[in-house]
Amino acid sequence: MMMTTENAQLTEQHISKMVHRFYERAMADDGLRPIFEATIHDWDAHHRVVVDFWSRVLLNTDRYRGSPYPPHAGLPIRSEHFDRWLTLFREAAQEVLPADAAELAIARAEHMAEAFKAGMFHGFGTPLKPRLGHPVT
Repeated sequence: MMMTTENAQLTEQHISKMVHRFYERAMADDGLRPIFEATIHDWDAHHRVVVDFWSRVLLNTDRYRGSPYPPHAGLPIRSEHFDRWLTLFREAAQEVLPADAAELAIARAEHMAEAFKAGMFHGFGTPLKPRLGHPVT
């Protein structure tokens, strides 16, 4: 989805700041921190990937390719983790991004959360076992 002219003021710096703000809060959250600590071993690389993803979504760049689902599919998470993640993401997006960009980012994050939950839990709230070919990263 490409940004409209109303969002011409959105920059890569906004996106980077949003990503960093989100992770600062996530790492302060007792429910999310253990998942990130067990999974992310190179924070600089992880931040770059996430910034690239949001740059693609919000600015239509081509730095991110692929799907965000496979790296998340085998994580030890529960449905309620998504609720907390979305709360922190909404706060970061609304604080940092221009209003239209924040609205778009939040809508995309909400859609992804629902799709991830459907794929990971099949509506039952308990994680599925990782599938072959999709290692936990």
